[in-house]
Amino acid sequence: MNAPRPARRRWVARPTSSIAIVAVLALAVAGSAASASASAPSPGATERVALAGSPSPDGPAEPWRWPVPAPIRVVAPFRAPPTPYAAGHRGIDIASTTAATVVAPAPGVVSFAGMVAGRPVVAIDHGAGVVSAIEPVAALVEAGAPVAAGDAIGTVSMGGHCASGCVHFGVRVDGEYVSPFLFLGGLPRAVLLPFD
Repeated sequence: MNAPRPARRRWVARPTSSIAIVAVLALAVAGSAASASASAPSPGATERVALAGSPSPDGPAEPWRWPVPAPIRVVAPFRAPPTPYAAGHRGIDIASTTAATVVAPAPGVVSFAGMVAGRPVVAIDHGAGVVSAIEPVAALVEAGAPVAAGDAIGTVSMGGHCASGCVHFGVRVDGEYVSPFLFLGGLPRAVLLPFD
């Protein structure tokens, strides 16, 4: 006597809910849009970086020069305030030596050279709404003087909010303080010097 054969299972396609299909497609589209926006820089950042240096038709603008001689040591970074009138650090502090030469970071016109709250300041208008200011600087230039990148504009003086032998370097775009690193292109490479 033969044993009864087990019943064969048949695969049956079940209709999938159209709501489930729409939900899966919506998640896929949202995920790809999020990854694309995460990899692309924000429009504001792109506009500001494009203002740095001298525009070149062959590529990105040249980064600005550091206003004091190497070696460069940033002793206090830029810290954007949460509101225009709140506490923050609207520039960077760079270690230097007293009487070291201070140079123009980029071409422009000196818009101010004088005292502000007891500190000697030199400000340069670079055009397109970009203004840099360095303090404390004993000015060698006067307001209205055109300067090229690297031109001497003064020497490191005394006063200011950082310790002696330090300069504060700030940049404004359309009146709003931004990090000078947007224009400087990062820290220069460190060079080890031999001991005497």
